Amino acid sequence: MKFLFIGLGSISTKHIKDLASITNERGIECEITVLRRKKGELSQDLLSYNITQITELDSSVYDAAFITNPTNLHFQIMEQLKGKTKFYFIEKPIFECTDYNWKNLGINDKNAYVACPMRHSKVYKKLKEIVDTNKVFCARLICSSYLPEWRPNIDYRKNYSAIKALGGGVTLDLIHEIDYMAGLFGLPEKVMNIHGKYSDLEIDSDDLSVYIAQYKDKICEVHLDYFGRKYQRKCELYTSKCSYVADFKSETIEVSDGTVLNCQRDDKTNLYREMEYFVNFLTGNISENINTPEHAFEVLKITLGGK
Repeated sequence: MKFLFIGLGSISTKHIKDLASITNERGIECEITVLRRKKGELSQDLLSYNITQITELDSSVYDAAFITNPTNLHFQIMEQLKGKTKFYFIEKPIFECTDYNWKNLGINDKNAYVACPMRHSKVYKKLKEIVDTNKVFCARLICSSYLPEWRPNIDYRKNYSAIKALGGGVTLDLIHEIDYMAGLFGLPEKVMNIHGKYSDLEIDSDDLSVYIAQYKDKICEVHLDYFGRKYQRKCELYTSKCSYVADFKSETIEVSDGTVLNCQRDDKTNLYREMEYFVNFLTGNISENINTPEHAFEVLKITLGGK
């Protein structure tokens, strides 16, 4: 199978490694091409993957294209890829704004999956079980981390996360929380959002975004920031029976009765469960697309305060 990656940053590097591992295990021949602005030396950990570098698209047709370039360039590259790929793996968020008439791109629930890695985790799946079997009154979601420590050996001020024009900022960068909130509870009836630049980080993108999402029977609070010195990625649920604190870092869920539910990864396939899902999707082994472009666009509208 022939795969095209748009860009070669940290996310696409991870996806290349995961894809190569899965296709190798399944005996699928894997040809990887990377579209870059200019050809360059590959990092040491990618030298064994037989990667072809190109600087412009030609007449080649690919089995799948991975849209892993800056968010503000997603629409542009997908316009260029019409007729050149059978399937799409689109990194989150799908776009940086809601102004695009994206349905003319030819992407749909049958050929395009938008990344939602947290929904493949065992923590999320256990949360979903709890939500589906309990009445939840309230939820609190938090993702707090320190942007300069995200990418070792890279100046955080020069990365897309720090640059608003490239689609950076916590509101879009940390769309995971809004995505899995919608996965757990559906789309809210109303969303209030306050965001902006408040810390002393040397960036022009927003470093704090706070949401209150209103449902018919519950309220959800979401806190996202770039300046927390202690990494936190948690979800608190308050139900009629007890409360739960899910920790995506420790992969555990603490229950108010003292019980601790272990949701840790238990085998190597869990290290790349999202890529395994996508390979199953494009080879026809699963029919359900858990994050369609249409749903991802609705989540984007919520994220940007459009609901």
